[in-house]
Amino acid sequence: MSEHDLRRRIKANFAVLTVSDTRNEKTDESGEIAKKLINSGGHEVLIQKIIMNDKSLIQTTVNRILQNPKVDAIVTIGGTGISERDMTVDAVAELFNKKIEGFGELFRNLSFQEVGEAAMISRATAGTVDGKLVFCLPGSRNAVKLALIKLILPGLGHIINEANR
Repeated sequence: MSEHDLRRRIKANFAVLTVSDTRNEKTDESGEIAKKLINSGGHEVLIQKIIMNDKSLIQTTVNRILQNPKVDAIVTIGGTGISERDMTVDAVAELFNKKIEGFGELFRNLSFQEVGEAAMISRATAGTVDGKLVFCLPGSRNAVKLALIKLILPGLGHIINEANR
């Protein structure tokens, strides 16, 4: 198999972390969509949580999840916009060993095709922390679907392989 086999198949374990001041277990539609898509892609969601938009809490929670040796990737949902309360990108980016610039670029490009110029205010990002992947997605259902279906799940094997080299 080529080192650049972009469709390398693996089974990965995920955590889904919704960051919101308004969502709860009954109203977290985006978190449920992420869980269903990840599981239907042959992977497993080991942890699913909802936390408040608080920088310290986000960092503590992400760090705690990353300490779990079974977790390969975290998908955060929410807090990627430009409002004062949007803290996820600011909190998580400080933890990155490497930022995956192309993820945000591709996400905004694909999002622009769906929602137009509103895509420019998304700060969706991704990076690695000690060989594990962290993807920060907007909170909308469509954004979660777009990121998982078009970017994260198809390229996951290759991305994890590269992150662990």
